[in-house]
Amino acid sequence: MEIVGYFLAIIVGISLGLIGSGGSILTVPILVYVMAVNPVLATAYSLFIVGSTALVGGIQNAIQKKVDFKTVLIFGIPSIAAVYITRMWLVPLIPKELFSIGSLIVTKPIALMLLFAVVMIMASISMIKSGKKKEQIDESLPMKYNYPMILLEGSVVGLLTGLVGAGGGFLIIPALVILARMPMKLAVGTSLFIIAAKSLIGFIGDLQGGEVIDWKLLGSFTVFSIIGIFIGILLSKKIPGEKLKKGFGWFVLIMGIYIIVKELFFQNGATH
Repeated sequence: MEIVGYFLAIIVGISLGLIGSGGSILTVPILVYVMAVNPVLATAYSLFIVGSTALVGGIQNAIQKKVDFKTVLIFGIPSIAAVYITRMWLVPLIPKELFSIGSLIVTKPIALMLLFAVVMIMASISMIKSGKKKEQIDESLPMKYNYPMILLEGSVVGLLTGLVGAGGGFLIIPALVILARMPMKLAVGTSLFIIAAKSLIGFIGDLQGGEVIDWKLLGSFTVFSIIGIFIGILLSKKIPGEKLKKGFGWFVLIMGIYIIVKELFFQNGATH
């Protein structure tokens, strides 16, 4: 199963390289269901894996002048603050058992996986509809910053990142394209830098919370994911991003539904 997990880690990197998002949406289920990592710890590992991979991809995009650093700061600062606070103080406050419905006991790991599944379904809808949204945006117009909305969106994405370990690229990219009228390719590069900063700082919040980290697993998975992002960046020059995004969106939708069904009706020891 480890070999399967590391192969899937390459797919995580390819996803980030191709469409600037989707990395964490794949990482958490792979860690939980393939590598048998506890869901709460998997959200922490996801922050490090996706953050490191996105940083490599962001640097590659910066070399090609596909990063707007002004937006990285405007969006990134509230997002980084929110994710750090969430990982450091909010996640540890969540009780081990939240509530029960009949024989179903909703524990902290199950609740996080269900929340993650809802995020996946939201992401999939955003990806499936992205082709239509793109046509409505005139990229010839000058970039215009809606500061209050960008700050608010940054904070919301940071909170979400902290809770479920999702980088939030599927929320960041539409926000940059719509709120800042940013061209798609520039939005992807900028998104990678924002994801990297807030994910890695969120992971630091976990280290201070005293989590026991399996550095061998984490390091190996991250290396394979970084190999994947180089493949993804190369493929992005040959494959139309919008077509791939829509196909990936349908895959994410199926995965989200699968997690909800599995956690509610087919519980096992791995997620308790």
